[in-house]
Amino acid sequence: MPLSPAKRRKHLDDLLKLTSIPTAAGREHRIINWINHWLASRRNLSVRRDRYGNIMIRIKGRRSPRPLFFTAHLDHPAFVVTRILDSCNVKLEFRGGVKPEYFTDGRINLHDSGDRKHSAKIIAHQKGTFFRQIAARLTRPTDSLGVDDIATWNLKPAFVRGKRIYAPACDDLAAAAAALAAIDELRKSSSSAGDVRILFTRAEEVGFVGAILASENGFIPRSARIIALENSRTFPDSPIGAGPIVRVGDRISVFHHGLTFAVTQVAEYLSKSNRKSGFKYQRKLMPGGACESTAYQAFGYESMCVCLPLANYHNMGDIDAVYAGTNTKPPRAVHEFIGHADYHNLVELLIACGKAFTAPASRKKRSWPSPQGADAILNRMVRIGKDREFVLREKAARL
Repeated sequence: MPLSPAKRRKHLDDLLKLTSIPTAAGREHRIINWINHWLASRRNLSVRRDRYGNIMIRIKGRRSPRPLFFTAHLDHPAFVVTRILDSCNVKLEFRGGVKPEYFTDGRINLHDSGDRKHSAKIIAHQKGTFFRQIAARLTRPTDSLGVDDIATWNLKPAFVRGKRIYAPACDDLAAAAAALAAIDELRKSSSSAGDVRILFTRAEEVGFVGAILASENGFIPRSARIIALENSRTFPDSPIGAGPIVRVGDRISVFHHGLTFAVTQVAEYLSKSNRKSGFKYQRKLMPGGACESTAYQAFGYESMCVCLPLANYHNMGDIDAVYAGTNTKPPRAVHEFIGHADYHNLVELLIACGKAFTAPASRKKRSWPSPQGADAILNRMVRIGKDREFVLREKAARL
């Protein structure tokens, strides 16, 4: 059954708050503080951290040999202060993937340890060993900034306009919000879902660092099934408003065929059973970038990805024209945006996957697809072979 309007409003409110919080690779503490506050009123959720600060959230009292994980990363492309020259001039590095053209004369906000904002303008930038090196001049002098503070593009907090949600950082905080919304519903009944967990990773924007280390150090059980959540650049064949995307692969690899099949079957079930609510989904390759599912799969995990189609990827306005070199205006950083309905349908899909893949067998709906997607594909192939082998046994078919 689709979520009530009241629940959707609550999920949307959390999304708007989370996607407005400043964050950067290795400087995700503000997001983590918000999540800790969110967890404080949910006593049946427990939290663990590994040595690198990756966060695992699970429902107390529910353990299984094959837990289901929703994963998302807590960073977004942003600046980190590396040097204070004087009260008006700072050096920074940019951690994330943005084309160089967007930095020229760019406007940014620096966030000090007291969460005060200080506006500044980029006056120079150049390529560095790992990160682009930035020089910025503050609009007003201050002594409250320090090395390791972060800066973000000069954008106002998240808001809804029509059928779209605009935010400074949809990628990947919209996915993190969806994971929290889903586990918030799944934790309420042990009969509807079992061992569902969340893994929040750090420093994805600089090379999946948190996901790689969580895989290497055994923080994720080897038997886990992983649904990695992302926001992926929209293209004409993957439009905003057509639903969350079952992502079969990225620009590096394709994902686990069995788990991808199983999640697709759940999405198809929802699209047929929830026609009145307008549930939609898409199934696409999405080669515009790479995601953590590639990292998990490289370490031997059964992993796939579900993503939200995203416009203004990494805050790059007029992105298609800039990449093509046909833009007529200087490139500027702008809000990312996603579809209002796409977000709510993603939450619905995650809840349904939690129920379909982890609920006690006696409590599962007969119509739920099997979570053993690879076995389901194999069984289908074997059945087709048995049912139709007569075509090659016919006398006229013999060679």
